This record gives sequence, C-alpha cells and structure tokens, in this order.
Amino acid sequence: MSLPWTPESWQKRQAQQQPKYDNPAELSEVIRRLTMLPPLVTAWEVDRLRKQLVDAEQGHAFVLQGGDCSESFDDCNSLSILRKLKVLIQMSLVLICGSKRKIVRIGRIAGQYAKPRSADMEKRGDVELPSYRGDIVNQIGFTSVERRPDPQLMLRAYEKSALTINYIRALSEGGFADLHHPENWDLEFVRNTPGSRRYQQLLESLSDSIRFMEAVSVGELTQLTRVDFFTSHEGLLLAFEQALTRLERNRGWYNLGTHMAWIGDRTRNLDGAHVEYFRGIRNPIGLKIGSSMDPDELVELVRLLNPENEPGRLTLIHRFGAESIRERLPRLLEAVLKAKRRVLWSCDPMHGNTQTARSGIKTRSFDDIMSEIFTAFRIHGERNSRLSGIHLELTGEDVTECTGGPGNLTEADLAKDYRSQVDPRLNYEQAMEIAFLIAEQMK
Repeated sequence: MSLPWTPESWQKRQAQQQPKYDNPAELSEVIRRLTMLPPLVTAWEVDRLRKQLVDAEQGHAFVLQGGDCSESFDDCNSLSILRKLKVLIQMSLVLICGSKRKIVRIGRIAGQYAKPRSADMEKRGDVELPSYRGDIVNQIGFTSVERRPDPQLMLRAYEKSALTINYIRALSEGGFADLHHPENWDLEFVRNTPGSRRYQQLLESLSDSIRFMEAVSVGELTQLTRVDFFTSHEGLLLAFEQALTRLERNRGWYNLGTHMAWIGDRTRNLDGAHVEYFRGIRNPIGLKIGSSMDPDELVELVRLLNPENEPGRLTLIHRFGAESIRERLPRLLEAVLKAKRRVLWSCDPMHGNTQTARSGIKTRSFDDIMSEIFTAFRIHGERNSRLSGIHLELTGEDVTECTGGPGNLTEADLAKDYRSQVDPRLNYEQAMEIAFLIAEQMK
C-alpha cells in the first residue's frame, strides 16, 4: 500500500540524475520564487489533452510527439519556434490525410531543458568537470564556472518556457494553423526538395476538398482555422517540477509547467523519487521503457502510475533499437495485455538507434529508425494491440545529424551542419519522409 502523496514526498526517496548544488540556501530561494510565479499552462488545457489521448488509445486518433533532444535557451526565438511548429503541423497534416484519423500534436518544447547523462563527470585530457545536464542545470562550455550547477538557471528556464508557450498560443489563436492558408507553414530552405513537392501536391488535393465542402455547406468551416498544440518534457529535475505543481480545487494536483511529462528510462525505479512524484499528479504522463525493462516490473510500474486504470492517463513509450525490438517488445506487450491495464503505446525509434560515427560524432541511421517503426506496427498488430503514437527527436532546421533519408546523408556529411548539444535529430526532409511512410503504413 502506497503512503500518502504530497508534492514533496519524492524527497524521501532516492532521486537519480539530480545535479549536486553547492549552495542549499540559494537553491531554496530559487524554489520559493518559482512556487510564487504563475503557472505556465492551465488544468483545463491538461484535461483537454487527456481527453484527446483517450481518443488515441481507442484508435480514433494518433499521437505525434516531437521536438529537440534538449532545448537551448538560445533557441528561444521566433524563427526557431516557428520552424519547429511548421514541421510538426506539416507532419500532422500528412498523417491526417494518410490515416484518416485526428492527430494529437505534442511538442518536446517549452521545458525540455534537462537531460540525463551516463556519467556525473566529464573528462577532457587532465581536466574533469561535472557533465553538462542541460541549460536548466549548467552550461555547455567546458570551464569550472560554466559546468557549475546553478539554481538560478531554473528561473531562466521558467522564463524561456513562458515566452515559448505564449508565442505558441498567440500563433494558434491567431490563425497560424488555418488550413485555408497552408502557405504560412512553408520552410524557406526546402521549397524545391522532392519531399516539399510531394507535400505541395497533398496540399493542393486538400485545398480542393476544403473548397468543395465549404461550397456544399454554404460557409467557411471554422473548425479548420486552428489546432491544439500541447507541450511536453522529461520531468527530470524534480525540484523544478515540484515548484510548478499546484492544487486545483476539487480536481487534484497538477504539474502546471507542462501539459504532459514523462519519466525517462534511467529514472523509472519502482521505489525511486521520480515514480513517487509522478504517481500523484493529474497530468497525462509518459514512461520510457527500454531493453532492461522486466515484464513484471513494467506491470507493477503501470499499476503504481495508473492505479485506477484510467484511460488517457499513461503512455508507454518503447525505445529498443531496430535490432532489439523484435526480441524485447513482445514480452512487455503481452505482460501488460495479460494484466488488462489500460495504456497508450507509442514508439520512440530514436534512442535505441544511437551510434558513434568513425569521426566520434553521435548519429542515427534513418533506415534503422524506420525499421524500428515498421517492426513496432507489426508486433502490435500481431498481438491485437494498437500502436497509437510516435515520439521523435527532430528539428525544423536543415541540420546534418542523422544519416540516410531523402538526402542520402553519409557520415562525411555530418560535419556540414551538426548543431545538437546532446543527441542527433532528424532534419526537415527526414521528418517529413517518416510522416509519409507512417501514413502509408496506417492506410
């Protein structure tokens, strides 16, 4: 039987992947200030997302979740945010046309500032310093000042998240996603690519359909003028998450720093601090599951995180790699099905397919990513289950971080425009090609 939950009860458990701050008084003051600041999202928005996830769980919708591996404070600018929105909206439109389902759009945005690391320290030559854990914790530069975990960065993360969310809201409410004006979503650097031409053909067909429907209905279809766009991030830095957890009268505790948060594969211990914190919030939550997950452990985690077996509450995001998914996923899937637990299944084809190029740069193969996606669809279909979402690390920028895809990028191309501070992301063309291929799979 679980002990009573409070936003602070995680502090009695072992918390993994947390920075070691050297000034407890400064940390406490930052947390106090964060608790006094306005929430970034509303409980009503969170509940709306949860209702849409219920639709996805039942097969009436599909979840597209994507964005940066790790956001940078420097990327909090209008052009960067616009490009992220544009690629996700374009991908969702491709999926809508292919699957004939609603698409739930969730960005890894407005809060994805913390990253788990394989080691607490990083060594370069004879110098050893704390590992970079994301802009919310320390800085990427390799000096003792930059790598010091700084509590003040949590306030900057709040500020950047607020600016990003408010800009997204303004765009959404202002008609940016209006299907009558898809030209708003064009990315200037890809207008003459094969993927862009394929997308334009889809738009022309869609525009003809819209004009026909409006002609027969005598009036504009107002439901086509805006879309919902939700935010998400890994709830890694628990002090920050706690500070933005607020009690909504007669509704319970909500993390109002984001619409959806997930537990990473490295912090999912049954008796750990992250599971303890997440079990008490009303947000829809995600759980990353990798190759080390045991079936019995997974069932117990699902029970702890969704004790009432509520639809739309828990998304299981599996991440195995193209070579391991056929062996690893079936046992976990069958265990959850046998336990009759309600979950939404999503595929993260990125993290299990990370490799190191001969140059020492981390990369991912487009072919491996697609192989894992296709295999995931097959495994779920063979067991009368349903893959209801995809979770991608991508950008709207013309980067060269993953090999293969429409541009046939090779390892030699990686150095041309490699910008990620942590893990490699799909560029625009690669992301759009994945959308087209998934849409074909879902027909």
